[in-house]
Amino acid sequence: MHIAEGVLPPVILASCAALSAAGVCIGVKKLDYDRLMTTAILSASFFVASLIHIPIGPVSGHLILNGLLGLLLGWVAFPAILVALVLQAILFQFGGITSLGVNTLNMALPPVICFYIFRPMLTNGSTSLRFAAFFCGFTAVALSAIFTSGTLALGGDNFINSAKILLASSVPVMIIEGLITAVVVSFIAKVSPQLFPFTINTPQASPTTQSAASSTAE
Repeated sequence: MHIAEGVLPPVILASCAALSAAGVCIGVKKLDYDRLMTTAILSASFFVASLIHIPIGPVSGHLILNGLLGLLLGWVAFPAILVALVLQAILFQFGGITSLGVNTLNMALPPVICFYIFRPMLTNGSTSLRFAAFFCGFTAVALSAIFTSGTLALGGDNFINSAKILLASSVPVMIIEGLITAVVVSFIAKVSPQLFPFTINTPQASPTTQSAASSTAE
């Protein structure tokens, strides 16, 4: 879902860059030293998952895993995704430097939104956790597809069809991402629930472990 350089007008690029910069600043402010390793691993996961591209006109479709980043990082997803996008733009020419702001906003804002929507459901047991994790992964990709298609459509009538194709082709990715997120989050909740930036309540989590989880992403 990278938007290439030269597609959007400068005013849209500048506006999205400003919003992305604000999100990154908030994320960096909320990033604790103890969570640097987790953030780095998730940023690398986003980077690797996004390497398998299916070209769709001036954009490309691929796995994102931004829903997983949202649940585990909250606002910190902004700097984590920005780092991955910078490396992709420099090393593989995916997206571009001038479109970095809009791509970061489209990829990072949806998981932050999903974090606040689905976080309360993660405290009601393992069944609710899997349900919330699936729809978090599904919704994060859906919102990213909608945001990307919307900004792409602002590039002119020539990109309207590409925006529609992007939305349609993202549906299978939404389902796959939802399933992956549900499996990964369920596993993490069993073995390392302290990785969540909030306290979760599962049958496998001990009171001692739950009390170690913080609310740094709020």
